[in-house]
Amino acid sequence: MADVKAISLFIRPEFENPAVETAVVGDIERRLSVWERISNMDPVRKFTVLVSLVVAWELYTRIGGINELMFPTFTKTFIALIDALMNAGLLTNIWNSLSLLVTGYVIGISIAAVLVVLGVWTRFGSDLLTTLTAMLNPLPAIALLPLAMIWFGLGNQAVIFTLLHSIIWPVALNTHAGFQGVSETMRMVGRNYGLKGLPYIVKILIPAAFPSILTGLRIGWAFAWRTLIAAELVFGGQVMDTSGALGSEGSNAGGLGWIIFQNQMENQTPYVFAGLFTVIIVGIVIENGLFRNVEDRTIRKWGMQQS
Repeated sequence: MADVKAISLFIRPEFENPAVETAVVGDIERRLSVWERISNMDPVRKFTVLVSLVVAWELYTRIGGINELMFPTFTKTFIALIDALMNAGLLTNIWNSLSLLVTGYVIGISIAAVLVVLGVWTRFGSDLLTTLTAMLNPLPAIALLPLAMIWFGLGNQAVIFTLLHSIIWPVALNTHAGFQGVSETMRMVGRNYGLKGLPYIVKILIPAAFPSILTGLRIGWAFAWRTLIAAELVFGGQVMDTSGALGSEGSNAGGLGWIIFQNQMENQTPYVFAGLFTVIIVGIVIENGLFRNVEDRTIRKWGMQQS
């Protein structure tokens, strides 16, 4: 017994580390600096990118010796934008374009929803949706504008018909693909609760496929906005008011595309860039003010997408 105790007290030097210091526990949580808090804000980072692009624009046009008729400085573009807002009724043009876009967007989403529901319910509906999408989705919407003008005349109906082509197929395609990607486990949960038909779609398929649905809505909005501006450019001198009636060439009844066309014909390049800049601003506001908020309140809150 004594021998065992003697052996247990013996420590081989190669297994002994006498210089062990007391461990220091670092800061598990520390207060962020003001710069770190500001730099972590998403709007601040995006605004920094915009400011950098504006500075590059101004330096390029001033230092590069660019002809202002070809590429005006940002300063002159900004002055033209303010003048158009204050004196040229640019807000009215924005409202005319957005009201037309919202009308076509709502109608397009409704038609896409009907096609997707038919595609989920029946095999014929699925075949119909996939066939129409394969046929019509690659077709540029603006290519249908001449045909729409023959069918509906020079009015808002022709533009809305063209917008529908830009909205229906991206929304329907992404929504249907999202429904097909719903896991079998989620589908079994719906069946176990006795859900069928429309309640099954609303309570199971739509929440599970909402990231794809939101992507389709975003793509449909972007395609529709581009198509609308292009359609207003194609109409050119035929100005439309919000009721569909034609106005005179000097009236302010058109949209943003008409303003861009009108100033291009008068060689007012700063005002052309101001109109293009307005198109970009509207796109940024819709993307970050509408779709980003919906994304934060739904799929990010549900843990379906990382920040």
